[in-house]
Amino acid sequence: MLRRVAARCARALGAGGGAHPASGLSPRGRSASSGSPDAPRNQPPSSEFLARPVGVCSMMRLPVRASPEGLDAAFVGVPLDIGTSNRPGARFGPRRIREESVLLRTANPSTGALPFQSLMVADLGDVNVNLYNLQDSCRLIREAYEKIVATGCIPLTLGGDHTITYPILQAMAKKHGPVGLLHVDAHTDTADKALGEKVYHGTPFRRCVDEGLLDCERVVQVGIRGSATTLDPYRYSRSQGFRVVLAEDCWMKSLVPLMADVRRQMGGKPLYISFDIDGLDPAYAPGTGTPEIAGLTPSQGLEIIRGCQGLNVVGCDLVEVSPPYDPFGNTALLAANLLFEMLCALPKVTVV
Repeated sequence: MLRRVAARCARALGAGGGAHPASGLSPRGRSASSGSPDAPRNQPPSSEFLARPVGVCSMMRLPVRASPEGLDAAFVGVPLDIGTSNRPGARFGPRRIREESVLLRTANPSTGALPFQSLMVADLGDVNVNLYNLQDSCRLIREAYEKIVATGCIPLTLGGDHTITYPILQAMAKKHGPVGLLHVDAHTDTADKALGEKVYHGTPFRRCVDEGLLDCERVVQVGIRGSATTLDPYRYSRSQGFRVVLAEDCWMKSLVPLMADVRRQMGGKPLYISFDIDGLDPAYAPGTGTPEIAGLTPSQGLEIIRGCQGLNVVGCDLVEVSPPYDPFGNTALLAANLLFEMLCALPKVTVV
């Protein structure tokens, strides 16, 4: 009996040549590289052989690795929420997203994507942020991501409040130069300052423009809505050349035509995807820091991400999941699925 159980666990943990989720090692005991098409790749274990509550709490129960070397893509947590303006709790987002990701599987029948047959993927754990110093946290995030992208690994980030995108884009621009941005959000996050501070979750893209991190003619903001302090709250974004797509212009529509336009706009140059969960309506994603009514639907979120398939995506993030405001975990489950869709949209992913 014990032998049969052990054999099943081995098949689940090592399916497709993958590694034990706590070790990050290939079956031969060394880190597996995706350099060869025949090299073993990590595979999330199947619930057919390993019960879903079993194993290390990593994204999709993938191996946990300490280094991005040899990885094509990696999930990274940034548990920071000291940049929030109202509701806290996003520091717990990465952990809860990982918990809910246990329901995800390896293939995407809707798009034909087979990410784990195409890429070497792992979970790099969390950036060790400083919860008492936002500026120092930004430094720690920037330095961590510089090391990740230097290896050629594409990071898929579990946030954390939206402040974290600023230092991530600093690292991205250092490697790729100014990048295009697909930004899904209820807010433009282009404020200049609040309470005298120029860095918080309402200012990341203003700071990115200040530092020349964005290719402003290739920035699209989708889902923008809500009350404001002026009748033209989008003036700054549009003055920089951003395309601002209001939520009300998306109501009861497929966003496939929009994404066809976005694809033409982005071309083959580097693109970063930043998805604030409050871009979705709070009926679907209540666990967030700054909810706004009348937002996008989950199906529209899928259309946006799937519309990026084949583009030169160099990084992604999913931010502002605040688990204390959604004890049932629906928001984190949505986030986990959206991150999986981002993985499926990365370059070099096999599509059948």
